[in-house]
Amino acid sequence: MDHLHAYWRMEYVKQVTTPAQRRPFVDLPNMVDDRETLILSREKHSFILMNRYPYNAGHLLILPYQEVPDLEDLSDEELLCFTKTTLKAKNLLAKALQPNGFNIGINLGEAAGAGVPKHLHQHVVPRWNGDTNFMPVLGSTRVLPQSLEAMWDHLKEVLKNEF
Repeated sequence: MDHLHAYWRMEYVKQVTTPAQRRPFVDLPNMVDDRETLILSREKHSFILMNRYPYNAGHLLILPYQEVPDLEDLSDEELLCFTKTTLKAKNLLAKALQPNGFNIGINLGEAAGAGVPKHLHQHVVPRWNGDTNFMPVLGSTRVLPQSLEAMWDHLKEVLKNEF
């Protein structure tokens, strides 16, 4: 029998606080070590963060520094930065990972699946032809081919050399 280990999931499973009490997207940008926090790029009004609980390898989040629940709560300058930061993340993944496509989207509100509903964030998920297989369907498990730290190193190197 083969065993699939996803040790990093236990941190997510054992969280004591509810999403309503947590403010990770406010706390993370105030920390100094970008590799530890998985922040890839800091722009004027928003930043690119690797998703610690990814749907797919290279799953990125775009977040404004300001904690707001909806797009309409951003100023025009913040909204433009948010959009340009999303494009930067997409272009980074295209260059670094050569996916066949992307899922890009925002979940607004808890009912829509927003895990941290008080802090707007956009998902940029690279997709490859045939990347959905039996594991998520039968085993409720995703297989990621690389550790978060190794992926951060790779994306940061491409970001440094290309952008």
